[in-house]
Amino acid sequence: MASANPASLSLTERAKDRVRTLFPGIMIAVTVAVAAKFLSEHYATPAMLLALLLGIAVSFLGEEGKTVEGIGFAARTLLRLGVALLGVRVSMTLMLGLGWDLIILVIAGVLLTIGFGLSVARFFGHKWRFAFLTAGSVAICGASAAMAISAILPKDERSEERLIFTVLGVTVLSTIAMIAYPILVRTLGMNEIAGGVFLGGTIHDVAQVVGAGFSISEQTGDTATLVKLFRVAMLAPVVLVASLIIRGFAEMDKDGKRPPLLPGFVLGFLVLATASSFGLIPAALSEFLSQSSRWLLLVAIAAVGMKTNLKQILSVGGAAIALIVVETLFIAGFILAGITLLN
Repeated sequence: MASANPASLSLTERAKDRVRTLFPGIMIAVTVAVAAKFLSEHYATPAMLLALLLGIAVSFLGEEGKTVEGIGFAARTLLRLGVALLGVRVSMTLMLGLGWDLIILVIAGVLLTIGFGLSVARFFGHKWRFAFLTAGSVAICGASAAMAISAILPKDERSEERLIFTVLGVTVLSTIAMIAYPILVRTLGMNEIAGGVFLGGTIHDVAQVVGAGFSISEQTGDTATLVKLFRVAMLAPVVLVASLIIRGFAEMDKDGKRPPLLPGFVLGFLVLATASSFGLIPAALSEFLSQSSRWLLLVAIAAVGMKTNLKQILSVGGAAIALIVVETLFIAGFILAGITLLN
């Protein structure tokens, strides 16, 4: 019996066919994410890092077979949805309580770190794409920012390699900072507010900021989390402005397309952030969407790992590691100097 013409299939039938195609790969990515979360809770290791490593361990699933389509969908679409839902965690009303001096310090830290990364990348043998990817992830919110920025960059054969390396680098550095920075805060004799500003203004990932802050005191933890969420709020405007600039000069990507004028996930982020700031999202729904964002990003990074060739990642080299380290030291030094001047 001849198969039905795709054009003659109903919308429902096409949707069912699409679900059947994507389901195996998505379920594999979900399984890896759940395993990473379980190990994270039992071995005090960042779930994002574990999801990435576990994904790389089963990368053969992203190369051929029935799981390829679903893994690709998880790495693209679920990633963008997860970034969009991050907007529910932003409340500008609450963040304005930081005071304009700290707000200006945090904004300057984000923008100058990105500018610094773009300026020095050539000395490390890297071009603007890798520089923006690493500096943006260091300046804003680690792995989440890396994935969001990657979505607006023109694609080439090394795009996923750069993304994976950046996620690995910032996650490892963020974990080291979670341990080392509280010791530095105590050594320098910072008070609880100053310590929270330093931790929130310098550590890359939200989870590690929370861990570092509350290891000192509740007030330090609250301050660090608030400062960090202000950096997260910078994600949408930075990505939006960058996408407009990139479209003006960037070459076509490998598929012959330019980066989108206004990425849908950025628009979603802005809408949810605005609604959250005006208290339009009920607390229960906000918590549900926030948790959904965490899981979607975890599933997405597991899928990205499964699309990765580890040998290619390791070939990036020591100069790339040095660039991320230098960017990390830059934002730490800038925020520390700013706190000293403000005090």
